[in-house]
Amino acid sequence: MHARVDINCDMGESFGVYTIDRDEEVIRHITSANIACGFHASDPMTMDRTVRLCREHHVMAGAHPGYPDRIGFGRRFMDISPEQLTHDVIYQVGALKGFLSRYGMPLQHVKLHGALYNDLVNKADLALQIVRTVGKTFDNPIFLTLATTKATSLKKKGKKEGLRIALEAFPDRMYTDAGELLSREQAGAVLKDPDLIAQRAVKMIKEKGIESIHGRWLDLDIDTLCIHGDNPESIEAAKKIVAACAKEKFQIRPLGEFI
Repeated sequence: MHARVDINCDMGESFGVYTIDRDEEVIRHITSANIACGFHASDPMTMDRTVRLCREHHVMAGAHPGYPDRIGFGRRFMDISPEQLTHDVIYQVGALKGFLSRYGMPLQHVKLHGALYNDLVNKADLALQIVRTVGKTFDNPIFLTLATTKATSLKKKGKKEGLRIALEAFPDRMYTDAGELLSREQAGAVLKDPDLIAQRAVKMIKEKGIESIHGRWLDLDIDTLCIHGDNPESIEAAKKIVAACAKEKFQIRPLGEFI
């Protein structure tokens, strides 16, 4: 069987009159969309518009909750208790679920945003707690997290409980030797060359891993690839990723079809 992979993108991150993404273009090349829920970006009008866009293009929708940090775009760590954090996630997912229900669309997945996403990579117990709560509250959507050795164990543990966890890789981001995403504050953390991004995407899927910024090989169990809509090169990169996957006979499918 040929490799199967989902392609996702963070979307709906505009706010009011401010537009920071290219959703209408990038959505033509993805299978799943992570929709901002109002805490780090977005607003009700933007959420509604993004859900309609997903329906129009037959793209599966997921919630993209983050820290309550619009000024920092959710990319700053916040010291929030596990209880409050869980409530914040439920609140945001519930907001998106309302718009999805309005248009008869399911909630396929939940993917945390920014600093919250990165922070929980090293907090497996808290991550699993949130996965359990989200699963119980919203009929067990898929939970996306960064593909690491620890995350592979988390996925197996979740599966034993009937929870669905998908592992994600970033072809347009550099990795540390520890297998985490290199901070955006570091030079070269975000790649701009569409050809290089597509090459890395194929390598990640085919060889189940990628080199870190210092050349260390990182084993990655990958279910989905993320591209960034706020990266001007993302549209061209998305086209090239889809073409490269087709050449390799990879099956590009929404997560819900195989997780």
